[in-house]
Amino acid sequence: MTRRRPTPDEMELWQRVVRKAERLHPPGRQPAQAVPLPGRKPKKPAPPPMEPFTLGQSAAPSSPTAHDLKPALRDHLARAPLSMNRKTFARMVRGKLKPDARIDLHGRRLDEAHTALVRFILTSQASGRRLVLVITGKGRSGRDEGPIPTPRGVLRHQVPQWLALPPLSQAVLQVTPAHASHGGEGAYYVYLRRPRRAGRDAP
Repeated sequence: MTRRRPTPDEMELWQRVVRKAERLHPPGRQPAQAVPLPGRKPKKPAPPPMEPFTLGQSAAPSSPTAHDLKPALRDHLARAPLSMNRKTFARMVRGKLKPDARIDLHGRRLDEAHTALVRFILTSQASGRRLVLVITGKGRSGRDEGPIPTPRGVLRHQVPQWLALPPLSQAVLQVTPAHASHGGEGAYYVYLRRPRRAGRDAP
């Protein structure tokens, strides 16, 4: 089969198509540059190793002494307002006054001790006594290693509270720890009011 030559009309049509056609990559136009892909984020530095920790390492060392739930009992009584003659009080705390009577509650149960104390104080006031000595004992000594602390000397802490409450509060003028010659921390001086029938309190 022989190739046919294009006619003049076909050649003219082809020239028109060529003139209107655009080049795929015209000169002077540079292809778009590829956008680089984002790189990986830098790794964070590893945290420093933790120091070894022991439970309770920051706690204060335990005291070898026994538990005392009210260690400032003497200070509390010392801060109480003075209700009696100052000179008489000074002589009393120095052990210069002799108690008119005494009661020893050491070793008794709380209910027994309370009943005996009420009877003793009210009877002493009715008899006109002014200074009486209440012996409680210092309590057990030694190290308390139990999970729940117990007070050392339950009576030693309880007696001042009983004396500050009715019916004893109306009979008591002053309470203070006894001098060492009369028992020290294991006893209390209790200075009583005069009976009502005798008039106002005297020093």
